[in-house]
Amino acid sequence: MESLKFASLPPCRRSGMLGKQLNSPLLTIDSAAKFCYCKADLAAATSSIPLSKIRFSCKFSQNIAKATWASNSNLSTKHWLLHSMGQIENIITSDEDQSMWEACRQALSAFNFSDEEKDKILAKAFGLVHSPYWGEEREKEVPKFETVNGTLDYLRSLNLSDDDLSKLLKKFPEVLGCNLEEELKANIKILEEQWGVQGKSLRSLLLRNPKVLGYNVDCKGDCIAQCTRCWVRF
Repeated sequence: MESLKFASLPPCRRSGMLGKQLNSPLLTIDSAAKFCYCKADLAAATSSIPLSKIRFSCKFSQNIAKATWASNSNLSTKHWLLHSMGQIENIITSDEDQSMWEACRQALSAFNFSDEEKDKILAKAFGLVHSPYWGEEREKEVPKFETVNGTLDYLRSLNLSDDDLSKLLKKFPEVLGCNLEEELKANIKILEEQWGVQGKSLRSLLLRNPKVLGYNVDCKGDCIAQCTRCWVRF
């Protein structure tokens, strides 16, 4: 029988380096996707079949992929919290600011968000952490209860339930930082009078594309590099 030469086995047989990679908490999903195990047909190995005809199977480890995805997700969330909380604490320094922040948290209590989710929504809405929606235009601002509560009351007046608002805030937290009179109310008026979108159709539109509430420019096809807030996206 031809002797087995392990040096000729596929690269995935070399488990030493893989073992070191798997011990790292920063293992990426790409690394997990490349993890495989090779299995020789032992029956063939003990027979007279030449090595070249021995079958090897190489399979993707789904359990490792799932575990890695969950691990990366948790790491990403923790990183965001650590980074964003540092930014928030640099701005909310006085007792008055802290009281205002806590009051705005309370305004969101109807939606069963965790404290971390409330912080994330408020921070994105008022420029305390970076949001692609605002670009560089949003100045950092400590939110006021009257502003947040006024926006929520207006959105409720559009026949949006608290469950609707919970979904809308998760999709578009920046809505709380939009100007109530000049943007939200003005845009609803445009939707109703110019586009004829009202009632149930308006509710469906806002749940599908809540960013329409914050549109404040219309380049009419001649781009002015403010795409996240342009009516041309409607």
